[in-house]
Amino acid sequence: MAAHKEKNSKERNHKNIQNDTQASQVQWGRAWEVDWFSLASILFLLMFAPLIVYYFIMSCDQYQCSLTDPLIDLLMGNKHLSDIWNKTPTLTYTAAGIYIIWVAFQVILYMFVPDFCHKFLPGYVGGVQEGAVTPAGVVNKYEINGLQAWIITHVLWFANAYYFHWFSPTIIFDNWIPLLWCANILGYVVSTFAMIKGYFFPTNAKDCKFTGNFFYDYMMGIEFNPRIGKWFDFKLFFNGRPGIVAWTLINLSYAAKQQKLYGQVTNSMILVNVLQGIYVLDFFWNEAWYLKTIDICHDHFGWYLGWGDCVWLPYLYTLQGLYLVYHPVQLSTASAIGVLMLGLIGYYIFRTTNHQKDLFRRTNGNCRIWGKKPEYIECSYMSVDGTKYYSKLMTSGFWGWARHFNYTGDLMGSLAYCLACGFEHILPYFYIIYMTILLTHRCIRDEHRCFSKYGKDWKLYTAAVPYRLIPGVF
Repeated sequence: MAAHKEKNSKERNHKNIQNDTQASQVQWGRAWEVDWFSLASILFLLMFAPLIVYYFIMSCDQYQCSLTDPLIDLLMGNKHLSDIWNKTPTLTYTAAGIYIIWVAFQVILYMFVPDFCHKFLPGYVGGVQEGAVTPAGVVNKYEINGLQAWIITHVLWFANAYYFHWFSPTIIFDNWIPLLWCANILGYVVSTFAMIKGYFFPTNAKDCKFTGNFFYDYMMGIEFNPRIGKWFDFKLFFNGRPGIVAWTLINLSYAAKQQKLYGQVTNSMILVNVLQGIYVLDFFWNEAWYLKTIDICHDHFGWYLGWGDCVWLPYLYTLQGLYLVYHPVQLSTASAIGVLMLGLIGYYIFRTTNHQKDLFRRTNGNCRIWGKKPEYIECSYMSVDGTKYYSKLMTSGFWGWARHFNYTGDLMGSLAYCLACGFEHILPYFYIIYMTILLTHRCIRDEHRCFSKYGKDWKLYTAAVPYRLIPGVF
């Protein structure tokens, strides 16, 4: 009976928080109510996203990366689902041990090794940094040490490969499917824990959102910044570690497997390792800047981030390297240079665009963009507690070309990864297809949020910068 009363009391508190917040100024962030299309999309992803990942990895393991052959076999009656499943490697103690050690090691680096890179790397911002203000007016502090974790991890990787020989550099590829089951377990455990935590012991109740729909809340998250203790922030850890630190290790393992199978590493594999390595290093070099991006500033932590960072990111963002193990491609010199230039130009646009925004924010507009004082629209918005804040939205530099021109550079780099794999199969091109959908959707999500947040000021901004991604087109 006492437990029942406590539960009712908590439910009333949740409703009161929601009602009080909705009654305040127009807010930004995740939805309060669920429309039928959003619910249908979420149910689709919850049911089929894990199967999509499995299908891609299985098609390489059993069908040489053909996405059509498994379907043809099933439709023609040549095989049954049970035949494919029975040939799929199961969870092993070896994979479980590798995965537990990996995640535990990244937790140790994240929690217990304060950043020292900012002390000797000019221009690098690390150590304790502040995030953006949350809808409830909270400003969280973060220990920025991702670059340090990446360096330590990779130094140990190469030390093992060339000196200690504790394990084979192909260890990740050799256990790839058993590790998939481990990643799924962690993804679901973390997501479920975040859901329970949001209901019963949230870090900040005012930054929670309840729609009353279990599936939507599970998928998109309840808590804005779930934490354990002072420093273990779920969003920063799972967005940046262990998946992104592993990204370059996974590619290195693919290269090692290619070397072992064919006696050489192709220039396409080198291009994928180099271009994706630049992207990963850029992420960690600018981790403090990442605190101001959509993932940290707007998304709540649920299955979308928890499972996505554990499974979707490491398994589907590395498909190019996996494909090249099964189908080694040696590009002509001209093709290799073309792919490299596309990737580097895309990276330049991506980084320069983000740098312009960061410089503009840090100096409050008192800077020079392309040799001139930047132009901007001044906006205002209200937090839950009624505090009024002001923002400036830049309308010059690359940000005068398009409202999300950084995404344009990102898409150019994504295309370069895929082009390195040639044109025999569609599988390595999943990444550019997915990123185009994801970033276009992010444009729309971000602009809907900004309109809710800034109101009429946002209309002034879109009138000044009319295009989203491609100047003159879209």
